[in-house]
Amino acid sequence: MESNVEKHILDNGLTILTKEMHHVPLVSQWVWYRVGSRNETRGITGISHWVEHMQFKGTEKYPINVLDKEISRDGGVWNAMTSLDWTTYFETMPAHKIDIALNLEADRMRNSLFDEQETTLERTVVISEREGNENEPLFRLGEAIQKAAFAHHTYAHQVIGDLEDLQTISRDDLFAYYQDHYTPDNALIAVAGDFNTGEIINKYKEIFGKIPGSPEKKYIPKPEFELPEKKRIEIEGPGSTIYLQLSYRSPDAKSSDFFPLIVLDSLLTGPSPLAMFGGGSISNKTSRLYQSLVEKDLAASVSAGVQATIDPYLYEILAICQPGQSLDKVQEIINSEIDRLQNTLVSSEEIKRAIKQAKALFAYGSESITNQAFWLGYASMFADHAWFENYIEQIEDVTPRMVAETARKYLDPEHRIIGIYKPRGNGD
Repeated sequence: MESNVEKHILDNGLTILTKEMHHVPLVSQWVWYRVGSRNETRGITGISHWVEHMQFKGTEKYPINVLDKEISRDGGVWNAMTSLDWTTYFETMPAHKIDIALNLEADRMRNSLFDEQETTLERTVVISEREGNENEPLFRLGEAIQKAAFAHHTYAHQVIGDLEDLQTISRDDLFAYYQDHYTPDNALIAVAGDFNTGEIINKYKEIFGKIPGSPEKKYIPKPEFELPEKKRIEIEGPGSTIYLQLSYRSPDAKSSDFFPLIVLDSLLTGPSPLAMFGGGSISNKTSRLYQSLVEKDLAASVSAGVQATIDPYLYEILAICQPGQSLDKVQEIINSEIDRLQNTLVSSEEIKRAIKQAKALFAYGSESITNQAFWLGYASMFADHAWFENYIEQIEDVTPRMVAETARKYLDPEHRIIGIYKPRGNGD
């Protein structure tokens, strides 16, 4: 992919990526902070996500009832997300109104109020979100698997946090965490759209340049490169559906094994969307597990997930079993297909199709100005913007032998977690 991305670093450590795109009069700005659940120690799990919520509660300059009006009355959209490795805030605005977004984000980088009453109200919101998630079988199963998959790494807990921590985190805890992590040297801004780079960089220098950095060291966990020995986890709960999830250690996004895993995933279950934002979908009906499980009425659906992360995480295969079908049979077929990938080279025709599907899904997720700005910042959280720009070339370089080697290295039956959710009683 031809690059017209420019990188700028201000004196206070703030990194800015710019990409001019003049086909429509819009600008999308994404402010990324290198903080997520990965940076949370025991006692404050969920704090990154809660701080994100508090960033919409206002500053002296932009009180709580003014924030949304400032964006929406000028035809803009905005939102935020918290993940394992990062937190991000974005605004997509008419090009001549983007200064509003710059001023808003610079102000709440250091001046959010964290009002005591608003903190109390938001505690109820995040606890309710947590309790709502607990009603979902896949959340409960996923949480149990994550805890089993990591002995010490903070990927062991969900982004929403543990209930006991959400009940005890204080306003001062939130504010201190915000002050430590919401600093220019821990942030990156990705901006794409209809602007002149020199002019907008001057604006960033003027608006963000005086915000001080922080010498505070952030908590960085030690990576875990291998799953413990094989484990089996069974959970019972309400519902009427049996879920089978097989979880394996996956490589970090900068690993040379990451792109072969993407192609392997496309072959096995159909391509997975890497990004949390935007994109389309691709049918997985040509994938091996769809044909061997869904088409034969053993499973209602089959899917998998690859995440681009700083440290090794999890590759997860999920089958929703058809009522009355044998769970052992479903698992046997998954094992057989994995064994085939490990020991028999994929045909040229099949790997070309899998690569084509993975490339198409990536293209759907990067077609708009907002998506372009997203990907520039997203890739920079675990690698750099060149990772995004070279994505297609990296996918096209994957060979059948690389897929087989990756399958043997990561899909080890002796180092995986078998997770099963079974409905209890009559399904009530």
